[in-house]
Amino acid sequence: MGMQCEVCGKKPVLGNHYARRGKAKYLGGVGRKVTGISRRAFVPNLQTIQCQVGGSVKRLRVCVQCIRSGRVQRPQRRRPFQMPTTL
Repeated sequence: MGMQCEVCGKKPVLGNHYARRGKAKYLGGVGRKVTGISRRAFVPNLQTIQCQVGGSVKRLRVCVQCIRSGRVQRPQRRRPFQMPTTL
């Protein structure tokens, strides 16, 4: 699937990079001038993590926005602590 998030489907988007020179007007200059425009790609920040899908654990390439927003459930590393039962 290349550079694509397996949860939300985010993938690279093409845009422009503007090279500018000069001093901004609000700083006392004559304004910023565009001296060159080149194409660039905005790529998502993908991380390979272990996720719990259904009842199994799988490795997925997921963007950081999905991880931070809680759209991905991480597997439990160990069982939660329980007090021992006395007989």
